[in-house]
Amino acid sequence: MSLHRVVCLLLPPQSTFELACAAEVFGLNRPGLPARYTFDVCTERPGPLPTLAGYDMAVTHGLSALQRAQTVLIPGWVQRASAPSPGVVDALRRAHRRGARIAALCSAAFLLAEAGLLEGRRATTHWRLADELAARHPGIQVEPDVLYVDLGDIATSAGTAAGIDLCLHLIRTDQGAAYANQVARHMVMPPHREGGQLQYATHPLTDRTPDSLAPVLDWAAERLHEPLSVDDLAAFGAVSTRTLARRFAEQLGTSPGNWLLRQRVMAARALLEETDLAVEAIAARTGLSSAANLRRRFHALVHTTPAAYRRSFRHEASGTRTRGSDAAPA
Repeated sequence: MSLHRVVCLLLPPQSTFELACAAEVFGLNRPGLPARYTFDVCTERPGPLPTLAGYDMAVTHGLSALQRAQTVLIPGWVQRASAPSPGVVDALRRAHRRGARIAALCSAAFLLAEAGLLEGRRATTHWRLADELAARHPGIQVEPDVLYVDLGDIATSAGTAAGIDLCLHLIRTDQGAAYANQVARHMVMPPHREGGQLQYATHPLTDRTPDSLAPVLDWAAERLHEPLSVDDLAAFGAVSTRTLARRFAEQLGTSPGNWLLRQRVMAARALLEETDLAVEAIAARTGLSSAANLRRRFHALVHTTPAAYRRSFRHEASGTRTRGSDAAPA
């Protein structure tokens, strides 16, 4: 399998955290996990590049490195109040025209907006900057609540750590859920965070912090094969369904039903990649009741069919295959 080339465009002063997020996901060779990406960095003027952390980085590649990138990743843009360099804007436009995927983390959405790559399209950025982005670029449909927006050719993420969510999503899109899950496990990260970023925005202080949903989530995740309902989750948590819904909204930014459905579909993705089980058997194992329901729910969330997904991301290693009497094509 040919390696996918990721090139980070660095802009002084560079945020070290967003860059580290990208490097951690795309730039490390992990034991027992085949390499699927190459990772490099570039900047407009190679040489010492200042960072927000008080030290300089030695960057040897100029903008010509973007000509070889399949994914151009911009880990933040601190100088969003200033006009971007015409050379940087031109390099981004040329990369986009030739088919490179452009991904902007956090404030880097402002750079894509200045380059005209977001006009008439959806995007997100840090919740604190969302109103500013919408005011400066009214042609952009700014979505302040989500962790990331992926349009295929262009992707944007919410603030700071949401860059990890977007990078893991891109790996999941490129390589499948099982590979992305392994990367996430190495990082001690959830492969997919539920909800949006507004759950992390500043809110008026209340007298009490909502009880953690962790026990309910763990309990439900171990029982996806059962016909769990929202009432079952509420009963386990010893709360009313209304209280459960409020806690899901506060802590995860989603509803109990939507969370449960996404967990089932994510489990189905892994089984499609790693086993020969028929769709009917996968539906039973993930609590989706029938092949028809699995196909409908799967298409709504993954935007493809189980059969097409399996063809794209099937893992052929003998250690990841499950054979049995219910094995059949999807």
